[in-house]
Amino acid sequence: MQLKTVIQSLAVSLGLHVIFLFGTFFIGYIKTRNYQPDSAKQWESVDTLQNEAAFGFSVSPLFFLFTFIGLAVLSGIVILFYRKKSEPSL
Repeated sequence: MQLKTVIQSLAVSLGLHVIFLFGTFFIGYIKTRNYQPDSAKQWESVDTLQNEAAFGFSVSPLFFLFTFIGLAVLSGIVILFYRKKSEPSL
């Protein structure tokens, strides 16, 4: 396997992870921006509020490392098959 293939597969994996993270933040921003609470209905049922707030991801950072490596390997395999298929036959 060539170094060019490794760099390309890492770039594809990084690009897809960046798109995923920005997409998640963008969807959250749109949902927050468009949220309109129903104040009249809220008076019907009273719930206690939480004492704590959590910010950040609910998964381990190692999860992103494993998905990054797995996606890089998968994209490397796809790139290799694509190159084999596009090579002219003798």
